Formats: sequence, structure tokens, C-alpha cells
Amino acid sequence: MRRTQRLGTGIGWRPEIAGAVEAMPGIDWVEAVSENLCPGHLPESLVRLRERGVTVVPHGVALGLGGAERPDAGRLTALAERAQALGSPLVTEHIAFVRAGGPVTASQRLEAGHLLPVPRTRDALDVLCENVRIAQDSLPVPLAVENIAALVSWPDEEMTEGQFLYELADRTGVRLLIDVANLHTNHVNRGEDPAEALGELPLEAIAYVHVAGGFERDGVWHDSHAHPVAQPVLDILTDLASRVAPPGVLLERDENFPAAEELEGEVAAIRAAVEKGRVSGRASVGDEAPAGDGAAPSVRPAPPVSASAAPSRAARDETDADRAARQRLALAQTALLSALVAGTPAPEGFDRVRLGVQARALAGKRADVVAKVAPELPVILGAGYRPTFLEYAQRRPMTGGYRRDALDFAERLLRDGRPRDDDARRELREWWLEREGPVPRSERSGLRWARATRRVLLRRRAA
Repeated sequence: MRRTQRLGTGIGWRPEIAGAVEAMPGIDWVEAVSENLCPGHLPESLVRLRERGVTVVPHGVALGLGGAERPDAGRLTALAERAQALGSPLVTEHIAFVRAGGPVTASQRLEAGHLLPVPRTRDALDVLCENVRIAQDSLPVPLAVENIAALVSWPDEEMTEGQFLYELADRTGVRLLIDVANLHTNHVNRGEDPAEALGELPLEAIAYVHVAGGFERDGVWHDSHAHPVAQPVLDILTDLASRVAPPGVLLERDENFPAAEELEGEVAAIRAAVEKGRVSGRASVGDEAPAGDGAAPSVRPAPPVSASAAPSRAARDETDADRAARQRLALAQTALLSALVAGTPAPEGFDRVRLGVQARALAGKRADVVAKVAPELPVILGAGYRPTFLEYAQRRPMTGGYRRDALDFAERLLRDGRPRDDDARRELREWWLEREGPVPRSERSGLRWARATRRVLLRRRAA
């Protein structure tokens, strides 16, 4: 396997902390959410960092490699373009599904707006491996995939997380982005031992490591990326660093940003945790290699991870068994997502209480993100925005992106004659008209088409 590039210590770049990141001492690299970047109009802060020699890695969140469908070609192209625009040594995504339904299940397509866990079954692993191969064939740089945090467990799983990741890396040659905060989340929420998971991983496949904060409420750990990094997460990082010198370690923070000094303190704590693990690992195995050389004081030899053992998508035709595995996975994921966002009954074997917690978390995140992509809505609706949106979300699952969701929400309110205040309703209508059209769309597709055609004809006449 080709040697993984050393990245060093990094932090997640976000527009809200761009200035703090640029001024932060000792930052070797940053990671930026791929979907928030436009290759032809990169943020000036990222351009300046690149000019200083700081590595930038695009981190995708919407590909859905763990879903039943093949990866979308347009999303893969977009990820490749961002890697090329940034001169990145690799790109990363998640082992998760983010949408389900559609033609393969003869049902409405649903969007989670969140990363949801893949069942650790042979079917899911086979589909994931093929999706990863398709992605690898489409990208100009190596791909690394991240383990995710989960509130719920799939029934009748056939592998542990470590076994699942090990086989994925072994069969595809993909690299791994190990999130130690997610290992802690799964320890609290699912009773999984992080040390056991680390012991089963192919350590030589690790591309880099994520560290993030969260909080516990009513026995459930929420991977918020909006709170300080907890000591148990740092302890897992230390354990990992005692087994292998991670090529890179990065602090993630997505909201509730603290002062620059506090961020610098968290980065310093991460460095200290890695150093503690390095010293511990060296003492236990007699390895005197310097921390920066990428050498791994490994506790267990693992078979080499080689992409050459896995045929590319172009060299491999889909079989009836492949199609059957995708169909079974599609049905299972659609049933789960429908229970989470459309109020259908919980699939057999799932913890209904945990599903309820996850459903409320998804609805809350949906309301928060819509407020960010359409900040005028909370201003127009005032204190009524959030309860009104959550009421809407219970009846209307998301079927497109968040911008589409914002428009659909506003349209539904206008159809219902809301808000009751005349001025607010008029302002909402004007906001909607600027983005959607002259009148709220009919739910009958024929009328939508007729109105769209009429608008085109009117524009042509005016021209």
C-alpha cells in the first residue's frame, strides 16, 4: 500500500471561524465541507491558506456511499472538481446513507438531511464495497471514508464495527478516516467498546483522525460538534496513538463557536493526547521512532490493504446477486428512514424509544439548517418559526435539499393562509415569489406545467 501522506495537526475550516483559523499557530492543514465550496469562487480565506502551503481537504457529506443506489455521478464530479481546485492529496466521505426510496422501492424518495448508519450485514458490505469502487474510479485522488456516530442500532447485525471497516478496507483498498468522537458516541449509545473497535481496525489504512465535542442527555450521547471535546474522547485518541502514529488529527467544530483562545486550547489538548499515546506505545513496544515519521507501533499485524485485489467497476458487471442485495438494502433503509421522517411504524427489531429520539433530532436539525439557508424565514415568522416548522416537518418529509425544503415550507404556509398577521404573510409571499414563481404551485402537475409554459411564452413575447 502506498504510504499515507503526513498531514499533521488541523482544524475544520468554517466561514464563521475563518479569521481565527488563519491566525492560529501550528495549523498544518484544514478540512472544508465539499458541498459548501464552489471551485470557481473559493473563499479568500482558503485561497490565502493554500498560498501559505496549508493543505486543504474537501470533506463530503451528501454522497451516501452506504445507500442502496450507486453513487450519483454529478456528486462525484463535484467532489473531484473541488479536490482539483484545492490541490488536495485526498478526499473524504462517510460510511452512511442519507436518502432512500425512489424507483427501486416504488416509493417516494426521502432525504434524511443527516448521516444514518449502515447495517453491518453482508448485503450492506457488498453494496458499500461496490459503491466505494465506483467512487474511487471517478476521483483523481485517493478516497478515505469515515465511521459515523449513531443513535440507533440495526437488528441482526453480522459484524462489529471494527470487522466491518477491516473488511471494507481489505476488499477495496479505501483509506479510513477514524472519528474517535464517533467511537465514543457508539460506546455510550450502543454499548460498543472503542478499544475493541480499534483493535480490529487495519491501522495501516488510517488516513487521518477526527476529534469533536458533544454532550450526554438522558443516557444518550449527542455528537453535536458544538461543545468542547470530552475527556473520554481524548482518551480514545490516546489509545489510538499508542497503536499507530496517526498521519493527521483534526478538530471539528460546526457551530456554537468559542473564542479563538478556546479553540487553540482544544487543539493543544489534542496534541497532548497524541503525544501521551505515542510515549505509551513506544514504552510498551520499544519503538523509538519519532512521532512525525508515520511509523506504526502496531499491536497486531494486519493483512496489506491493496486496491489491486479489487476489480474496478469498469471490469465488473452487476450480477443478479448484486441487484438482489441492493434491493434488500433499499427496502430496509427506506423502512427505517420513513419511520424517522414520515411517521410510519418502526421496523421490527428497532428500539422505538431510540427511533423517537433520532426522529426529533432529525427534525430539529432540519429546522436549524433551513434557518441557515433561508435566514429570512425566522425573521419573518419570529418566535413562531421553529414550532411552525416542526409541525410542518411531522407531516412533510424532506424530498430534496434544504433550499427546496425552505421553499416548500413557505409555500405550505401560504396555502394554509399563514401566518395570520397580514404584514408577515405579505412579506413571506414576497420572499417566496422572488425565489419560486408568481403564485404558489398547484399540487396537480398539469397545472404546474401550464403555469410554467405560460411564463415562458410571456417572456418570449416580451423579448
